[in-house]
Amino acid sequence: MKTPLLLCFIALASLCHADQKAKFRLLFNGRNLSGWSGDGYKVEKDILVCTPEGKILTTDAVFASYILDFDFLLTPGANNGLGIHYPGHGDASSTGMEIQILDDSAAKWKGLEAHQYQGSLYSLAAAKKAALKPVGEWNNQRVTVVGAKLVVEVNGKIILDTNLDELGKLHPDHEGLKRRSGQIAFLGHGDKVSFRNINIIEIAPTANIEGVTKAGFKPLFDGQSLDNWKYVSGKTDNWYVANGILKHTGEKGTTNDLWSEENFKDFTMVFDWRWSGKGEKKMQPVILADGSEKPGPDGARELVEIEELDSGIYLRGNTKSQVNLWNWTVGSGEIYGYRTDPDQSPETKEAVTPKRKADRAVGEWNRMMISVKCKQVTVSLNSEVVIENATLDEIPEEGPIGLQHHGQAIDFANIWVRKD
Repeated sequence: MKTPLLLCFIALASLCHADQKAKFRLLFNGRNLSGWSGDGYKVEKDILVCTPEGKILTTDAVFASYILDFDFLLTPGANNGLGIHYPGHGDASSTGMEIQILDDSAAKWKGLEAHQYQGSLYSLAAAKKAALKPVGEWNNQRVTVVGAKLVVEVNGKIILDTNLDELGKLHPDHEGLKRRSGQIAFLGHGDKVSFRNINIIEIAPTANIEGVTKAGFKPLFDGQSLDNWKYVSGKTDNWYVANGILKHTGEKGTTNDLWSEENFKDFTMVFDWRWSGKGEKKMQPVILADGSEKPGPDGARELVEIEELDSGIYLRGNTKSQVNLWNWTVGSGEIYGYRTDPDQSPETKEAVTPKRKADRAVGEWNRMMISVKCKQVTVSLNSEVVIENATLDEIPEEGPIGLQHHGQAIDFANIWVRKD
């Protein structure tokens, strides 16, 4: 079910290229491998070096839409690759996608197919002949990934401009082409290759500001600072802003939750969110549509392994009245404090349980709308109503909106609110 109000926001979910004023941030600090995981890579004088033992080196963070810029230095005949949308398992060129980094001037590569040369999307799309500098000199490469759009530039020249959706039609069995988020990786193949100046701009979903303001919404997050937000106690730098995205590192600090300075009674808020890191594997119960936990063959509750990712939106300053953002089988939107309260009626428990799991794949952007009227809450996720007019008998009449952090890295963007 789609609400009329939600329909006016669906068109806002498209992505655009980064604003020219956006600033790159370091993805490699030049000192150590903090933020990266893998073997066979080392740091030498601000340079990341793939040794002959190097295989896969991945970012700890997960990325969706971004511009990645870096320099690379090849040795004669060297072969490496840039993995994008890599899920952290399997062959990176098939579970994700691989962009070739290759000294294709070497005689041993003379018989390569077109999609195997420098800058090509391996096995999927051939790049134009790259204007590589002689072996031993540094090259610059820029990769732009925005939704289905993929552009590769080498030394300032575009050598590949392709659409992943269109490639998916040609290669329907390629798992990586279906993904729109994942880790970034360097893919060693037994050769020494060096990298430096590895920087990234992450790109948030866009918002039609004119349309949003006409609908009576005002920004609760200005895209540039933490103005209008506060910590309940102490302060931590775990929350920060990068190119219109409000990010939490996933690290624990003196306090993890962020609260609006303004209080709200009846309101509607709309925002984008996504998981930007990995979670631990844990066993959690299967939640049925009526809010009960599914029993297993032995009568005990059935447990399944999930990647534990957990956050939420606190309503009117009340932590029990929390709309969950998480990776449980039941999906985001659940109001956990009421579903698990033994004093609540079966009707209430069913009402606060999502009608369906509408979450996009982990790492991709989701758009959520929450409407609070008196004691009733409605939640829409990715254009689907998952909670409809659930009654929260303990919700206060007025209070701030809170962004919960529960131990995993998460991004928010385009947080808008309207007093109703």
